[in-house]
Amino acid sequence: MSDENLTIELLERMADVLRVLAHRDRLRIIEHLDLHGTQPVSSLVKALGMPQATVSHHLSRMKVAGLVAAERRERHVWYSIADPNSLTILNCIRKKRSHK
Repeated sequence: MSDENLTIELLERMADVLRVLAHRDRLRIIEHLDLHGTQPVSSLVKALGMPQATVSHHLSRMKVAGLVAAERRERHVWYSIADPNSLTILNCIRKKRSHK
């Protein structure tokens, strides 16, 4: 481990990412993508039981934060996890659950 302090810029960026990720529905989307791989919006809507507008809004916020990537395939947009740090956070949550 490095004994150098993290830069203010990096800490600000990570705080922004954590604010975006700190939402139940966004964590559900990340978890689904982790378990099932790249998915079109329609599959996320069906699997998570959320309105399409809600899923699209959350995906948009996560895309701006760099957490997910989007790829257009014909008429559908497919999403995948772009930042493995989101999985680290998700795995911390999973670990906490297993210790109860």
